[in-house]
Amino acid sequence: MTASRLTPRARSLRQGSGLAEDRVWQRLRGGAVDGWRVRRQHPVGPYVVDFACLPLKLVIEIDGGVHERDEVVTRDHHRQVAIEALGWTVIRFTNAQALGEPWRIDDAIRERAKALGL
Repeated sequence: MTASRLTPRARSLRQGSGLAEDRVWQRLRGGAVDGWRVRRQHPVGPYVVDFACLPLKLVIEIDGGVHERDEVVTRDHHRQVAIEALGWTVIRFTNAQALGEPWRIDDAIRERAKALGL
């Protein structure tokens, strides 16, 4: 699926996001973490990811309880492998981590930038 074909799906996901994703977006929007701009519900290959920082090729996924189900864990794993094969780094946080320890997401962005020498 091309990015343009994923746009309506991404828009729908943005409109139906949960509390944790909304809070993360409020925290990251507008380059709030050291100027690194993040896009919400952004197409990467044939997938729509929760958050993507294009210059860092960093994907941030926020996983709710459904992601603990065996079939979803398997699907997430295959999806992550495919995204990483495209040259992206994927990091995952649970809803509880996103809500209770949001600075960990900021730290992950900073660590990725540091690893890239930026």
